[in-house]
Amino acid sequence: MSRKSLLTSLHEPDTSQFFQKQLCPLKKRCFSRLAESTYRHQANVDDEVVTMEILDTAGQEDVQQKEGHMRWGDGFVIVYDITDRGSFEEVAPLRSLLEEVKKPKNVPLVLVGNKSDLDHARQVGTEEGERLAAEMACAFYECSACASEGGSVAEAFYELCREVRRRKAMQGKARRRSSTTHVKQAINKMLTKISS
Repeated sequence: MSRKSLLTSLHEPDTSQFFQKQLCPLKKRCFSRLAESTYRHQANVDDEVVTMEILDTAGQEDVQQKEGHMRWGDGFVIVYDITDRGSFEEVAPLRSLLEEVKKPKNVPLVLVGNKSDLDHARQVGTEEGERLAAEMACAFYECSACASEGGSVAEAFYELCREVRRRKAMQGKARRRSSTTHVKQAINKMLTKISS
């Protein structure tokens, strides 16, 4: 099963290198580079092999390019820097743009506060990140580039995969229910015509 994840990092150059290091610190080649900022990573999530295609959009300012990338992704990781309040304040507008581009709303999303090892320089409290994630109805993680905290990064991506899977399953059920309803209505119309 393939999942396309859009990794959006606010003011964080080379974020994909950080995530690559954290998702597979023991393996040298667990990512294959597909394009300049696109990577492929396979992982076992809940006993299912998932291939993630991860597009790192760090530093992109062009709105049209952002919108194109948003249309591409199935799920989204928004990363802000806990030592930069400005990056945190860009999360809500970015999510609004994401929901505008990805209709219907309520897209699979994970919020990540980066640089948790720099607590002495923190400008955004953990509670603020948790509160924003609750408002956005998404999972929240704080992590660091320190190797000892790589589990949080991997878990953020795995949770995103789970959420994409849940949403796709719900959409499939809704489509099946809709199809069943249409079939029932068509049969009822035919029976009504036959009996009249």
